[in-house]
Amino acid sequence: MPTMLLAFVAALWLGLAGAAPAEPLKLDKGRIDAALARMVADGRVAGASALVWQDGQERYFGTSGFADREANKPMRRDTLVQIWSMTKPVTGVALMQLWEQGRFRLDDPVALYLPEFGQVKVVDKAGALRAPARPMTVRDLLRHTAGLAYGMRPGPADVEYRKVEPLALTNTLSEAGVKLAQVPLLFDPGQEWSYSASVDVQAMLVEKLSGQTHEAYVREHILAPLKMKDTAWTQPEANFARLAATYVAGTDGKIARQADVQTRRMNFDPARRMTMGGAGLVSSLDDYMRFARMLLNGGELDGARILKPSTVKLMATDQLDPSMKDRFFLPTKGAVGFGFDFAVRTGQPKTPGENRGAVGEFFWDGAATTLFFVDPANKAAAVFFVQKMPFDVTLHRDFREAVYGKGYLGPKGD
Repeated sequence: MPTMLLAFVAALWLGLAGAAPAEPLKLDKGRIDAALARMVADGRVAGASALVWQDGQERYFGTSGFADREANKPMRRDTLVQIWSMTKPVTGVALMQLWEQGRFRLDDPVALYLPEFGQVKVVDKAGALRAPARPMTVRDLLRHTAGLAYGMRPGPADVEYRKVEPLALTNTLSEAGVKLAQVPLLFDPGQEWSYSASVDVQAMLVEKLSGQTHEAYVREHILAPLKMKDTAWTQPEANFARLAATYVAGTDGKIARQADVQTRRMNFDPARRMTMGGAGLVSSLDDYMRFARMLLNGGELDGARILKPSTVKLMATDQLDPSMKDRFFLPTKGAVGFGFDFAVRTGQPKTPGENRGAVGEFFWDGAATTLFFVDPANKAAAVFFVQKMPFDVTLHRDFREAVYGKGYLGPKGD
């Protein structure tokens, strides 16, 4: 498609998806500064930083507190953080690039490309195994309806997942696939939404379809074209000094610095074998904002075309059937559905305590409570960095309230 036509399609989509909201976003720098400062002052985090882009320019940047409190190292613009599951949209973009090239169809069975998933079983409520009602498809992987486990629940599938440890750093992605295919499914594909290892299977597909390792493919086709120079699964040792420490909240609510052992194994150990599709990237505010801006622009940034506008639109459209009532923890994020590797806001906030945001927004977050969102209605994108575990929903609520304002509702849904 000619460049001018692509630009026209991008502008058309942005014009439709980003039509002026009934309640436009009015950023208040002081309000966001104060919110970040409160997070640190009340001891919920050691440090926080945020970047907001709107109407084609940077509208906010701010930090508060420490990247490493014990070392007295402040949170800076170039601080690196573990983004955990904010890796997932990057993997999803990689797979959708290959879809644009005609390498697969969305409703192809996963086993067509990864035969190890051809014999996977479903575990029923009595603990018995049976064949699934239909095969899991690539579409199921993209929208978390495949039935795969993630070790997050108490049932037999998750018990088996924790036993075989498919995503252990000692496994390659292909070895992880063999182990994951031994774990029974939680439900028949397409029946429920459940967060899972499906994005790691997406990474396996990237390797199978491209002939490159997932890490190499993403570096060549996403990170390098977008000039995301700080973002990688494997970091040079020199970058360790820029990496924020992770803090873990105890039962008393107080945070304590986590040892660096796991981080070094994941990102600074050349012997690491696992490149997860669903986690593992380290990034900086400016780098991840370049990824968010590409999505906001309909798949292009500074002349680098990553996806077609129609593909971004597809990924940012709710893909869940209304009959799909079981959605694990997804409703905790507000009035949302799920597209391809993004949550998608489908309705206005209904309660004062619900996360603020605009209908049509798409977003995801990470285990250490990082967050990004793309808001076409307000032509805005935001990246929020902290390093706190376990995941703290109050930080996202407070950051969003600082960005949008306490009573913001934005446009109505369909």
